[in-house]
Amino acid sequence: MISSLQYIETPIHEISDPILTDAGLRLIIKREDLNHPLVSGNKWWKLKYNLSEAKQNNFETLLTFGGAYSNHIYATAAAAHELGFKSIGIIRGEETHPLNPTLTFAREKGMHLHYVSRNDYRDKTSPAFIHDMQNRFGKFYIIPEGGTNHYAIKGCIEFAKIISSVPADYVVLPVGTAGTISGIITGLQGAKQIVGIPVLKNGTFLYDEINHWLKIFSSASYGNWSLLTSYHHGGYAKTTPALLQFIAMMKDKHDLPLDPVYTGKLLWAVFEEIKKGNFKRGSTILAIHTGGLQGALNVI
Repeated sequence: MISSLQYIETPIHEISDPILTDAGLRLIIKREDLNHPLVSGNKWWKLKYNLSEAKQNNFETLLTFGGAYSNHIYATAAAAHELGFKSIGIIRGEETHPLNPTLTFAREKGMHLHYVSRNDYRDKTSPAFIHDMQNRFGKFYIIPEGGTNHYAIKGCIEFAKIISSVPADYVVLPVGTAGTISGIITGLQGAKQIVGIPVLKNGTFLYDEINHWLKIFSSASYGNWSLLTSYHHGGYAKTTPALLQFIAMMKDKHDLPLDPVYTGKLLWAVFEEIKKGNFKRGSTILAIHTGGLQGALNVI
């Protein structure tokens, strides 16, 4: 990886709380939000090999997709700027002014924002849509929504090798497009119990997405993973007053910054599952802080 995007080793942050003591559990946080100032968390791992592939094939422009609050749009714009690529963001929905902090940042980093209707966005992977974008913008390297593709999974498998040495019984992480969790399941090769927290409504479809990637990357069948689909707080980028209060508490009490789109929902789910007695007493829970703290700037 080019020096400006070099990986920074990240610490483990342990949470001390009476809820944990009473349940006989340890909760430790892998602070991947600290692995790069701008291209942070799981986005660093998902973009790593995509950026290398684009460079090796002499692409000058990256084109990718996302919603108005997308961590992936933010990270791709930052990475493109750092590495000298042009970038185009295909944004779901109509342009709204003033731009929110995520899109403002992306534009400041040189990303061209191209808005498409929600109906058109559903067809973003079709040959006709891609052909139309090529007619508009010329040659580009495509990075899918959320960054999830073969190269992203490869990066997340590499990250799994890092956390494999952390003494923990459970690995818990938020889930959006299923790339990160698919790489972690594959990379851990059946070790630990892996629990994903979908951050969008109706997250059961993610089982199929994960199984799709697992079949591509491994001939083994892993039964050590599950999804908890009821902790989305209304859907992607949706919040509740209780969630925002919880995020504020985690910052004030435990010095742990969280965002309302991904990591806030993750830790909320962990504590709710602890209260329900769904983690085995005597266990250590490793939560992956996947970054995305810029998401907190979009909450007014």
